[in-house]
Amino acid sequence: MDNVQNYEDWMSCLPEELWDIPITNLSIPGSHDAMSYCLDINSPLVRSESDTFRLLDGLFCCFTRPAIFRWATTQDKSIEEQLSMGIRFFDLRIARKPLDTTSYLYFTHVIYTHVTVLETLVSVANWLESHPKEIVILACSHFEGLNDELHESFILSLKKLFGLKLCPCKGSVLTLQSLWASGHQVLLSYDDQAAVRHQELWPAIPYWWANQHTAQGVISYLDWQKELGRPEGFFVSGLNLTADRYYITLHPKQSLSTLTLKNWEYLRKWLEEQMPGANSNCLNIIAGDFVGPIPFCSLVIALNQKLIPKTTNVI
Repeated sequence: MDNVQNYEDWMSCLPEELWDIPITNLSIPGSHDAMSYCLDINSPLVRSESDTFRLLDGLFCCFTRPAIFRWATTQDKSIEEQLSMGIRFFDLRIARKPLDTTSYLYFTHVIYTHVTVLETLVSVANWLESHPKEIVILACSHFEGLNDELHESFILSLKKLFGLKLCPCKGSVLTLQSLWASGHQVLLSYDDQAAVRHQELWPAIPYWWANQHTAQGVISYLDWQKELGRPEGFFVSGLNLTADRYYITLHPKQSLSTLTLKNWEYLRKWLEEQMPGANSNCLNIIAGDFVGPIPFCSLVIALNQKLIPKTTNVI
């Protein structure tokens, strides 16, 4: 794997012994809140925010908005950069802006992005054209402000955009080899009932989220989940920290970026000890924040080397 520059084509560069194992047994790097690098600090708050917080934001926006921006931003690399660094799972939170008279959809994390969903996914489709053996998992969720009509319109645009690259949700076990043979490159998870009417859409992928602001808290939660056993199929282990409003108030000079970097070495040691595979305590997709400044992708991808059978020389 050392010859893979920026890990753009790491899947096709995996050892041949891994081409025929289920991809649910591979170690796959993921991006938590993948589109938060382009949040619009001047956008409205998302609909789900409380009336109290909305009132405070209206009265004291000069204080609340910088804090929201510091703590809602989880990535600092564009979607194309994340793809080229090796990210293959994208956590995409989709919504329609309130009072928007257009049909445009945006990404959200407390506030909205300034780029639209469609222009972003066009970038993904274009990237895949030049990387025909790379597989991406797009996890679409939240969907604030979308009615049935908007869901159907959005799904139709996804099917038109990705076309034959979409891998239908079916019973057969997926491997890199089988996906390459079929030309499928996109697994599209859609966390809404609208998905059941479309065979091209996959159901929501379980995400282990610790909701902790320390590395110790995150690891303790993930180890507890591992003891309970892995889900069947794809699942995500969230190696991402979370700060509640009480913590943010007590740490006005911090940001999610500084919190992530401060805890990284502890998280890294745990990550290096993990194992992909089919056993109950094995991991599959591992998602993180600020995947650019830290060697996140290379460490997650390197875990796949543990799946290669060790040969012994008989003298």
